[in-house]
Amino acid sequence: MRFIVSSGTLLKNLQSISGIIGTNNVLPILESFLFDINQNKLTVVSTDLETMMKVTMDVQANEQGKLCVQAKVLLDYLKNLPEQPITFDVNTNDYGIDITSEQGKYKIVGEDAKSYPTEPKAEDTSSFTMSAAELSDGIAKAVIAVSTDDLRPAMSGVLFELSKNNLTLVATDAHRLVRCIKTDVHCPNEDKLIVPKKALAQLKNNLNTSTEVSISYNQNHLFVVGENIHLSCRLIDAKFPDYKVVIPADNPFKLILAKVELVSALKRVSVFANKTTNQVVLDIVGNNLHLYAQDVDFSFEGNEQMACQYTGEDMKIAFNARLLLELLLATDGDEVLFELSTPTRAGLIKPVEKKDNEDLLMLLMPLMIGV
Repeated sequence: MRFIVSSGTLLKNLQSISGIIGTNNVLPILESFLFDINQNKLTVVSTDLETMMKVTMDVQANEQGKLCVQAKVLLDYLKNLPEQPITFDVNTNDYGIDITSEQGKYKIVGEDAKSYPTEPKAEDTSSFTMSAAELSDGIAKAVIAVSTDDLRPAMSGVLFELSKNNLTLVATDAHRLVRCIKTDVHCPNEDKLIVPKKALAQLKNNLNTSTEVSISYNQNHLFVVGENIHLSCRLIDAKFPDYKVVIPADNPFKLILAKVELVSALKRVSVFANKTTNQVVLDIVGNNLHLYAQDVDFSFEGNEQMACQYTGEDMKIAFNARLLLELLLATDGDEVLFELSTPTRAGLIKPVEKKDNEDLLMLLMPLMIGV
């Protein structure tokens, strides 16, 4: 079996799905790509048993067939090869592979595709479509709040809350929460799915944001089909916490700040914060914000002042600067709104100018000042 493909196209497509391949695979074959050649189309598959991604590209082929190719060796070779057509000659008896380029000829050994895991069947699914750009945007905002605590599996993914009028994406790590509602999405049923972070991160990086995607799901799996990309993943079988009860119903104090100025100030001041807590204090007096941080162990201290728009009682409230920065960088617009109540109650963060068809809310728990 022989096929010819552009080295640059092959490298780009392999890199787009290589993030699925794990480092400690229980099966050696999971360290390989599955190549499926059919009618001058090459479909490449990667999987870690939980998530599977497929990408399709054009090739010149003299017949159809399947084989597995070691991912690391092929990627390392292609990264060091100039853009050019390369030829794969596959011995279908022992799966030996000869790769021919303008520079030389190389040999690797593949494996029989029969032992490669099969994709889960999309049976008894419900489906809907949405803008790839909106899906990518929602994922980008939600995944920053996903928990890394393996003891809380429900919080290690993003909750997809489906309704006939919108799609809500929610993630929390118990310190912060992100809720992003996409109001231009119409789902066939009211359902709740918890999708693993790894699958969503890989999907976000590979969506063509100028197109639409088809999303379908059943009790155990999620399937996403976009332009030349296909993802299937196992859903997290757990109960997501009732996030609505932690969102304050009444935070009467409103603080509006220029986002770029606030981000810059936080980055500078947090350099001098305690490296364990990353605590930065926001001291609000009238329309003046005083940001300060200190590390008593090293006698470090950082202070900055900036103008703000504030309605409410003067107050001091402290946040983890790293967590706050991640939330701010995920918001859109030039200004950001903080809704506050007391120094011990969660603060809400919202963009002042809302995007069309989106309702974004971020919650961050405060730190005890001085700790």
